[in-house]
Amino acid sequence: MTAVEDRVAVTTTEAPTRLRPWMLVAAGMFAVAWGGNEFTPLLVMYRLEHGFSQVMVDTFLFAYVLGIVPALLLGGPLSDRLGRRPLMLPAPFIAVAGSVVLAAGSESAASLIVGRILSGVALGLGMAVGGSWLKELSTPDRDPSARPGSGARRAAMSLTAGFGIGAGVAGVLAQWAPWPNVLPYAVHSTLALVAGVALRQVPETRAATQADTIGSFTQGLRIPSAGHRRFLYVVAPVAPWVFGAAASAYAVMPALMTSRSGGVPVAFSALLCMIALGSGFAIQALGRRIDTPRNGRAIAVAFGVLVLGMSVAAVASGVLTVPMSMVAAAVLGCGYGLALVSGLLEVQRIAGPDDLAGLTAVFYSLSYLGFALPAVMAVITEANPALTYPLMFAVGAIAALASLALVLVKWRRYLPEPAGDMASERG
Repeated sequence: MTAVEDRVAVTTTEAPTRLRPWMLVAAGMFAVAWGGNEFTPLLVMYRLEHGFSQVMVDTFLFAYVLGIVPALLLGGPLSDRLGRRPLMLPAPFIAVAGSVVLAAGSESAASLIVGRILSGVALGLGMAVGGSWLKELSTPDRDPSARPGSGARRAAMSLTAGFGIGAGVAGVLAQWAPWPNVLPYAVHSTLALVAGVALRQVPETRAATQADTIGSFTQGLRIPSAGHRRFLYVVAPVAPWVFGAAASAYAVMPALMTSRSGGVPVAFSALLCMIALGSGFAIQALGRRIDTPRNGRAIAVAFGVLVLGMSVAAVASGVLTVPMSMVAAAVLGCGYGLALVSGLLEVQRIAGPDDLAGLTAVFYSLSYLGFALPAVMAVITEANPALTYPLMFAVGAIAALASLALVLVKWRRYLPEPAGDMASERG
């Protein structure tokens, strides 16, 4: 029995639980995702009731990327060297700190940005470290019910459920409950505290060696698989579209529909979040079924849906009706869900044994570039009103189509070896 297996056995004996360990990690990821997206439906509230401009509220949305990316790029690779527990256990408590700052600073742009950055740090750790921990707990030796691809599917669904339910609850509370600036964050803080305490029961799956603990810091940040040609030409092109599609659905469309949402703009914003993320959650099972290591079929299908989603959004942003905005949110959400799960499946296939969390971190870092899209679109249309949202969405559809063409050209060029070992393709 290895040192890690021995520790797993001891930990499991000392801290028995009716829930399987992967479920507790999934709960932690759910909690940090809730904290990351609870802010989104409140963008309308901050603009209408607190006087922030559209560009500023879109900047608040993007600000948590400043926390996510460093947490991903540092936390992911370091957890490959130091273990999952030391990097993941603090994440729910950092999420609580983010919610507390957001609740206390509703009138201050600086406080809102700081709170968003803290939420981003928690989410970054949850995505890279938690996702890798979940994948390692979703193998047949640790979970007899696990099937191939279960780790990626469970990670994607945990995040998507947290994003969607967090946004929905926050929007409903902010629209109809008392203390709209505080209560949504208080609910999340309670949830995250419970998840953080439960997470302590989960056994380690990757122990640090003596050399890893005292070795070079920069050596621990190397991610060899990031140079893999399949990652560069098939996975990297789809990454920014993951949250580019999601942000279009639940940040851009609600802003455009503010005056046409039946007098409940915050609740309608939450509804579009729920539609987009619910669609993304539901379609992820399809993404796992169509995925294959022989080519980039799942990513190509995701791009096809993204092209359709951007096209529908171009129409919806022109007519600005409730039904069309809901249809656009649903199709964009499907594109988000397929892009997320297909990208994660590829990452988990490409990554070597020592850089799974690191490559996951790179993928998520690229994906979160998409959250800049609402702010970029707001700046463009403010600078030149002739560049309308329908026109920009149409350009987005063309760009997605061009990305699809790249994937189709490259998807068979860098196949894995017959045994499934893709290591020879790195470099």
